[in-house]
Amino acid sequence: EPTTALDVTIQAQIVKLMKELQTNSGTSIILITHDMGIVAEMADEIMVMYAGNVVEKAEKRELFKNPMHPYTRGLLASIPSLSKSVDRLYTIEGVVPSLKKMPKGCRFCDRCPSAMTRCREENPELIHREGRMIRCFLYDDTNREESN
Repeated sequence: EPTTALDVTIQAQIVKLMKELQTNSGTSIILITHDMGIVAEMADEIMVMYAGNVVEKAEKRELFKNPMHPYTRGLLASIPSLSKSVDRLYTIEGVVPSLKKMPKGCRFCDRCPSAMTRCREENPELIHREGRMIRCFLYDDTNREESN
């Protein structure tokens, strides 16, 4: 997270430097960050992770336009917007599970507003849907259960 805890001026200089290095060397950059502004500025493809698992991978434009995994939707919903006036920012309820004691099924199930019984029992595989990869039973063709 090369820009964490930096003021916006220094942050902009770091981003500019990374872009210059990328252009001059003709290489890719793998950037690990929680800052969705930096992600939007730097990334072509985005891989969203939760508790050590990839939950969604998509091209930047598609991910921001149509997030599919409930965690990705929650992340993007929690970003403040100048165009919307809200009394309170959106928060993802609950807490991240302990790395020592992961849930039996999906690692996000205890915080997920769309969790089903199946989510608590099985860990979903990473599947291809609509030009992206996603780890969620909501997009599993064999899933027939209604959400709780």
